[in-house]
Amino acid sequence: MKPKQIFISILAVLFVFPLTGTFAQQAANSGSIEVITTFDYPGTGNLTLPQKINERGDIVGEFIDSNGVTRGFVRFSDGSFSAPIVDPNDTVGFTEGRGINNSRTVAGDYVISDGTLHSFFLSGGTFTEYDVPGAVQTNLLSINDAGDFTGGFDPDGSGIFQAFVGRGGTITSFSVPGAISTFAYEINNSKQLVVGYYIDSSGILHGYYRDTNGALHFPIDPSGSVGTVLFGLNNRNWVVGRYADSSGATHGLFFVPPDSFFTFDYPGSTFTSLNGISSQGFICGRYVDASGIAHGFIARVRGQPPANAARPEMKAFDSRSLVTPLNPSPSAWGGAMPAR
Repeated sequence: MKPKQIFISILAVLFVFPLTGTFAQQAANSGSIEVITTFDYPGTGNLTLPQKINERGDIVGEFIDSNGVTRGFVRFSDGSFSAPIVDPNDTVGFTEGRGINNSRTVAGDYVISDGTLHSFFLSGGTFTEYDVPGAVQTNLLSINDAGDFTGGFDPDGSGIFQAFVGRGGTITSFSVPGAISTFAYEINNSKQLVVGYYIDSSGILHGYYRDTNGALHFPIDPSGSVGTVLFGLNNRNWVVGRYADSSGATHGLFFVPPDSFFTFDYPGSTFTSLNGISSQGFICGRYVDASGIAHGFIARVRGQPPANAARPEMKAFDSRSLVTPLNPSPSAWGGAMPAR
């Protein structure tokens, strides 16, 4: 499809709320996560959902306005924001920013009038539409500095997604055995790991990672989880995500393969999601306040989390079996599938 043009202006508005103090949570006696600042996309009543952070400190994500319209955005490292990102083919008011690299190329997705999901790359103000060849739906979820990208695609319109990695013009697809959908959320610059989540036959979400040899390690679930999503990773193989517990609370998750976990909860909130992490240890994520409004935040890792080498492939059900159904509430999981 012929690329389409769009001008992205930088708003000269620094819409950041500095914290009066810092909040840190210990990481298994070896590190901690400390909140630096919170932010919201400018406008009254917007829900702000950051997705990924590049090595420059730019953050991509989406916001949902008071009418339920979803638009992508970039929060630049100086605290300013792009104009709303809207794919030219978005006919229903749904465009998401999902990934960003150091050249500020954005990967994202949008929905058209028949309800199907399609994707785009945005670079220098130019949209380039993208679908996995032959797929009915494509969901781009990340792009690294080499231009490798990941996501999920629905090959036949069934709504069952397979994960994929695009490298050097070649698409490699894969699925966790027995899963009803698998999504690849990010590949790091070192190409050592791909992380994401899958949905098992009972409808429960679990994390996984795919190593450089193509082996799948799954399920990745911290103790007490009834649903886990892994969203992002860095070149140190530090992984971030979230999980829900049986009480309905959702916790930010920090994971170092093969089996080191710790939890981060934004103070006073029952919903915290860690969505992206840079190699410097800067994290973008969000929390939901008591009135149901989602706010973005930037945090950093302090100290040195455990750095274990990945072990041989884990087979399904080697780790604790989960039987409690996932809380499907839109407020808990972002209001859309794939998770955001």
